[in-house]
Amino acid sequence: MPLILSDEQQMLAEAADGFLGEHAPIAHLRKLRDSRDPDGVSRDLWRSFGEMGFSGVLIPEDQGGSGLGAVEAGVVAEALGRTLTPSPFLSSGVLAAAALNAGSGEQQAAWLPKIAAGEAIVALAVDEIGKHAPHRIRTTAERSGNGFKLNGNKGFVLDGHVADALIVAARTSGEAGGEGMDGLTLFLIDPKAAGLEIERTVMVDAHNAARVTLTDVEVTADAVLGPVDGGGEILERVLNLGRACAASSLLGAGDQAFRLTAEYLKTRKQFGKLIGEFQALQHRAAHVFTELEIVRAATLAALQKLDAGDADAAFAVSVAKAKAGRVAELCVQEAVQMHGGVGMTDEYDVGLYMKRVRVLNELMGDHGFHADRVARTGGY
Repeated sequence: MPLILSDEQQMLAEAADGFLGEHAPIAHLRKLRDSRDPDGVSRDLWRSFGEMGFSGVLIPEDQGGSGLGAVEAGVVAEALGRTLTPSPFLSSGVLAAAALNAGSGEQQAAWLPKIAAGEAIVALAVDEIGKHAPHRIRTTAERSGNGFKLNGNKGFVLDGHVADALIVAARTSGEAGGEGMDGLTLFLIDPKAAGLEIERTVMVDAHNAARVTLTDVEVTADAVLGPVDGGGEILERVLNLGRACAASSLLGAGDQAFRLTAEYLKTRKQFGKLIGEFQALQHRAAHVFTELEIVRAATLAALQKLDAGDADAAFAVSVAKAKAGRVAELCVQEAVQMHGGVGMTDEYDVGLYMKRVRVLNELMGDHGFHADRVARTGGY
């Protein structure tokens, strides 16, 4: 399959870039950060996402969505990376929507149309330790009456503090504290349920996450999303989609940091010459450009394989996430270096891109996590 966007996908990319550039530029992030907004996201902007069709890109048409695929989701995620916009798109429009697609008809009807319209935020709670490790889930769900009782802790729950519902991964079989993806079950839980506590954590990039504590949280059997003990397979599909979209956001952030730097090289003068005329900086800029093109190809290939259901899609996703993380880091480091001292000031945007890349690198697996997955799978 050609590693280029179709005409329709290119139109979506232009629409997303244009919409975010007008309604949610970096000034939007700065306003939320500097005003210490209690939510850290704009519900009005999220509803506008629904009106534009962005929030429902992965949701079937019969549930109010656009019925598109992973490539289109990656296109929107890349645009968000360019503008650094705090948005529930990744948490709700990608992760939660993909998980709910495996839920019951009642669960889908209750939440998918609301997500597609930008009227609801649903968060996925998976990780429990400092690093991404879905195979090391310790949260337990023990049978209690006609349902389950959940106990455990979750961290790095994207937009968890403003979520209208939580999708929690817990271990329903096997030894307590066991490892692996077998024996996991997903639960759709009301964040106001008794015994559930949520604490907002503002990340270094001014985006949002939350810590979730579950203490004897009782849910009925209707809260189970997908089959009991079958959540691991669903979770793996959901996370792979999220990882590919995170790689797209890394591409967007790295590419925009490079564009800002290239523009700076054309305007900043030193020793009576534009600094872009110095060969050493030209070589460094050319290196960043070529690395970005490799990431663009790897990320699109991963998204296309997810849409096609290829057996090696997980491998392609890990390649894309690992490469995108390293290259985006190179982009922001070179941006700060080439801007000189001003690159470290809050007045210039390049520092904001460095912080965003730092968080995206950790999200759903850093370079080490995905390099290990690539080594274990053995390649294409």
